[in-house]
Amino acid sequence: MSDVIVVVNSGSSSLKFALYPAEENSSEPLVRGKVTGIGRDPKLVVFIDGESVSPTEPLDTIPQDATHEWLITQLLDKLTGKYTNYHPVSVGHRVVHGGQDYDAPTLIDAAVREKLGRLIPFAPSHQPHNLNAIDAVTAIAPELRQVACFDTSFHCSQPQIARLFALPRRFADQGVVRYGFHGLSYEYIASVLPDYLDEKSAGRVVVAHLGNGASMCAMKDRQSVASSMGFTALDGLMMGRRSGSIDPGVILYLMGEVGMELDEVQHLLYQESGLLGVSGISNNMQVLLESNCDTAKEAIELYCYRAALELGSLVTAMEGLDAIVFTAGIGENAAEVRRRICSRLSWLGVELDQNKNSSNDIVVSNHCSEVDVLVIPTDEEAVISQHTRTLVCE
Repeated sequence: MSDVIVVVNSGSSSLKFALYPAEENSSEPLVRGKVTGIGRDPKLVVFIDGESVSPTEPLDTIPQDATHEWLITQLLDKLTGKYTNYHPVSVGHRVVHGGQDYDAPTLIDAAVREKLGRLIPFAPSHQPHNLNAIDAVTAIAPELRQVACFDTSFHCSQPQIARLFALPRRFADQGVVRYGFHGLSYEYIASVLPDYLDEKSAGRVVVAHLGNGASMCAMKDRQSVASSMGFTALDGLMMGRRSGSIDPGVILYLMGEVGMELDEVQHLLYQESGLLGVSGISNNMQVLLESNCDTAKEAIELYCYRAALELGSLVTAMEGLDAIVFTAGIGENAAEVRRRICSRLSWLGVELDQNKNSSNDIVVSNHCSEVDVLVIPTDEEAVISQHTRTLVCE
């Protein structure tokens, strides 16, 4: 029986998982899978040794009301122990917020779990699902050592000036600062940049993680110097359901004049806004790109406009730009979105090769472009597995 590290990446409506060899420093998983549409219409895809397989009972029919905890229980049962030759020795988790206490992957004990629970108000749409996954594993297999890998850790290299809000100092002392998110994705991209950019990898690079959640990170020498997301994962770019940056006065107006309660505003900004809110159709970029509806077209245009604006601000933070990297679901697959964003950046010397861009090639800039533009798939699970192996198995 082979010892494996189980990686769990629990999102608000999805659950990614993977099994990696515990003793071998491999970035290729033995098993990888994903459940999407949790809470609505859950669907499971599983790959073993790179080949798609049909899930076994009861996972071939997932209840509509299946929770993250139920799914984790079933996955651990089906993919390890009884049904395979894999024996889990540890579990690595993506945890969105590490606050000011955690700037590196951390072994989870009762004290750590309690501290992470205090950060739920900082990430109300993500942290509870991350912690529920930890609790589910604890309930199923309390003997397994678990590791928390934080989306905020990668951004701890940012200078103080990039983290401060223009608020009284006492709030910064209480943790009200810019943290930045999607750090595990950015850490992976930073680790592979030399494979694609050679010496330019140490230059000024903006990585655009564009998915249902979206952000950008400015890197110098493959370290974060600024990011579009701040105190929460609500900030910055327009997203699938999230508004991104918004005038704080709008919040005051909604609560003071419209009479909305705090939980109503929170639901509005996290669940009803972004592509879904502007289009009135869907939060799925592919659905909108295929639509002839004017509101869908406007939602896409606003998404790309806001992305180009944010990228411009990150160029200012780095005082220049050598490369742009698109990653995550939209970034890797939506050629039209890349085209529209880059068309607003010609003043920076950005030029795409439209054929390469349409084919989702790795390098999509043309030979005349002063800025390299690349499409690199991200792999958060590989980063989590490496950190878990380092803390538990080495």
